[in-house]
Amino acid sequence: MIRLLAAVCLCLLASAVGAQDVAPDALIKRISDEVISIIKSDKDIKAGDRAKINALVEAKVLPHFNFEHMTRLAMGRNWPKASAAQQKLLVDEFRTLLVYTYSGALSAYKNEVIEFKPLHAAAGDTDVTVRTQVKRSGAEPVSIDYGMEKTAGGWKVYDVVVGGVSLVTNYRDTFNSAIRDSGVDGLIKSLASKNRSLEPQAGAKSK
Repeated sequence: MIRLLAAVCLCLLASAVGAQDVAPDALIKRISDEVISIIKSDKDIKAGDRAKINALVEAKVLPHFNFEHMTRLAMGRNWPKASAAQQKLLVDEFRTLLVYTYSGALSAYKNEVIEFKPLHAAAGDTDVTVRTQVKRSGAEPVSIDYGMEKTAGGWKVYDVVVGGVSLVTNYRDTFNSAIRDSGVDGLIKSLASKNRSLEPQAGAKSK
């Protein structure tokens, strides 16, 4: 899964500036070659410098995600049960968790090839799916699809489906279980604890 998430990062590492008027598939396609080139040429990233990779994710990947929408979908029917303050904490913790997840993914990049499928969308659509396929040496290709919505700040990702498995749905099961056992506050504490456990790894070089 980490290797596959690396491909997700490669498709999303781009500046949000100037992206508002770019079609979703064109945006992802345009930036992938540039980012792959950066990763291949940056000796610190190639060496697994997690601090640098983490900063890269913060600056380049996250602007293309709608974390509130992702968290709301992951919470499902439990979202209205959370207060406004709890909702903010959930979004913040979920965002931090994905920072560490994608940092680990980038450090695992091993020359995967990304193919882009034609975008099937009508003019004026504000919710589309950008479909890609990741080819890895010695392994079967894996599909990675991006649920994207048009916002005032440009196209944003609200879900990633890897090999038919939705990131949001996958977390929903975990969230529901935590809330059932210990409530919304329990879920927040669980996410915060998970992030603290990942924090040292984010600042270290992978081995």
